[in-house]
Amino acid sequence: MSTTTLPNTRIAVIGLGYVGLPLALEFAKQYPVIGFDINATRVAELMGGSDHTLEVESKELTNVLVNQVPDEKGLFCSANESDISGANMYIVTVPTPIDEFKKPDLNPLIISSRAVSKFLKDGDIVIYESTTFPGCTEEICVPELEKGSGLTFNKDFFCGYSPERINPGDKINTLTKIQKITSGSTPDIAIKVDQLYKSIITAGTYMAPSMKVAEAAKVVENCQRDLNISFVNELALIFDRVGIDTNDVIEAASTKWNFLKYRPGLVGGHCIGVDPYYMVHKAEQLGYYPEVIKSGRRVNERIGAFVANKVIKLMIAKNIAIKDSDMLVLGMTFKENCPDIRNSRVIDIIDELKGFGGNVTVYDPWANYDEVKAEYGVEIVKNLPNKKFKAIVLAVSHKEFESIDFKAIKESNAVIYDVKAIMDKTEVDGRL
Repeated sequence: MSTTTLPNTRIAVIGLGYVGLPLALEFAKQYPVIGFDINATRVAELMGGSDHTLEVESKELTNVLVNQVPDEKGLFCSANESDISGANMYIVTVPTPIDEFKKPDLNPLIISSRAVSKFLKDGDIVIYESTTFPGCTEEICVPELEKGSGLTFNKDFFCGYSPERINPGDKINTLTKIQKITSGSTPDIAIKVDQLYKSIITAGTYMAPSMKVAEAAKVVENCQRDLNISFVNELALIFDRVGIDTNDVIEAASTKWNFLKYRPGLVGGHCIGVDPYYMVHKAEQLGYYPEVIKSGRRVNERIGAFVANKVIKLMIAKNIAIKDSDMLVLGMTFKENCPDIRNSRVIDIIDELKGFGGNVTVYDPWANYDEVKAEYGVEIVKNLPNKKFKAIVLAVSHKEFESIDFKAIKESNAVIYDVKAIMDKTEVDGRL
């Protein structure tokens, strides 16, 4: 990390979610920062010193908060877009989801670019952190910035791209401890963007030769992980038919030094289950139809239904009636010990079990009841039910589930299925 800050730098961070908030907080320790979010409730929460995503500690947040747009270092959060007018560095950290047809939904990027364009001045720099396909910044965002501002790209204003690498719920590999890829729309701007991030990233930076390279690097990271997991997920489908335990095979194979020890599982979240579709979109725009990337997605999207069907088969083998059977799904977030429910594939298990006629109860001490209801139409219970179930699916390995007395909540011949393979295999009927 460089100890030198960029003089006369005023930063506006657009989007205060899992990515934007930690970034705004770190920059606020050295620069005046305006954090903007269209969600007024979120802004009020943050200005009150609280973060429901649990990405930053309340004390750390409170230490940098100020009550008005700062002249010196500090963070002021606002839902009033005019408050970002005094910035000269704009950092866009909005979501980049997919639509119902698995196509990139670029509306958040376009809307944010239009908002920033209203306040662009000569010499300003707009940096994008949102994950997208290579070329998106120049092809989609820059025209919006030019149109709204009346300024000319790379003459009056400039751009940079520095992909986010936040890992929600991870308290070890935090923002400043992960090397940051940087890039700029001109060589001089690339250096300036790199210097900006160097002033807060202790792990250092890597300056990519172009914004397209930086964009591609980020989406490739997640495509690679998606494909690695899809491989072991496909093995799990095969080994289930063979009649052997996938995790036993992985343990044996991992005794070789160069074996990559990936585990099967549900693939959701804001990155791995989404970003490959951005690469597919760009490839198909160029007339190439990617087979490997799409096949990995197809495998991973089958896993929730596979788990549910396996549970039903195990119940049938035990002569348990399926219709109206009480079933418990433990976990709703997309990963353990994290409140993030975005693109959680647990819903695939729930929907499939309900489709068989099961009476499904969902318990997750980390997930927000209202968010789950709004996003998935599922009403989760706030406490572990005091009743017995005929099937229990351990879908997410939250630490709270380690202390559950399963004997107290299961019928004598109930099926227990361990998606994450964290329990002793002798205590469960199946695991992925």
